[in-house]
Amino acid sequence: MTEPAPGTPVPGPDRTRPIVVGTDGSDHARRAVLFALHEAQLRGVPVRAVCAYDFTPDRYTAYGWMAIPNPASDVYTHMRDTALDDVGKTVEELRREVGGPEVEVEIVAQQGRPAEVLLEEAKHAGLLVVGSRGSGLWGRLTLGSTSTEVVHHAHIPVVVVPAKGEEGGKG
Repeated sequence: MTEPAPGTPVPGPDRTRPIVVGTDGSDHARRAVLFALHEAQLRGVPVRAVCAYDFTPDRYTAYGWMAIPNPASDVYTHMRDTALDDVGKTVEELRREVGGPEVEVEIVAQQGRPAEVLLEEAKHAGLLVVGSRGSGLWGRLTLGSTSTEVVHHAHIPVVVVPAKGEEGGKG
């Protein structure tokens, strides 16, 4: 392999745009956040940790077990604030675990289908990171496979962090 001429840009990861990582409180999402923090340190870019939650009226009427919340009530604000708080605590814990140079992290909690929210938040990102499956509080409330959907529709590189034990023999 030949070396590029001096001053020639070296192809590789985009070192100017943030890394977007999906998080939902599950162990799979924690692994994705850890990966994103490590990668952000290597690239010298910030991270946007995104928690999407879907509490639309269709969710309630599909199951028929709960009354539809009044959009004017503060239940949606409470859900967003709870998600922001949970993600913030997780990110701070994982930052300590990662150590090294601190990575700037923006935390976003957005109502909507997780794949749609992640794809929208990642429009100007350099990388999108998701866990292989969600099973936390927020993940159990979603339908379908977020990781599969983002892999098929993202216009940027996507990393799907495997569940523990699914890394080809590494634990």
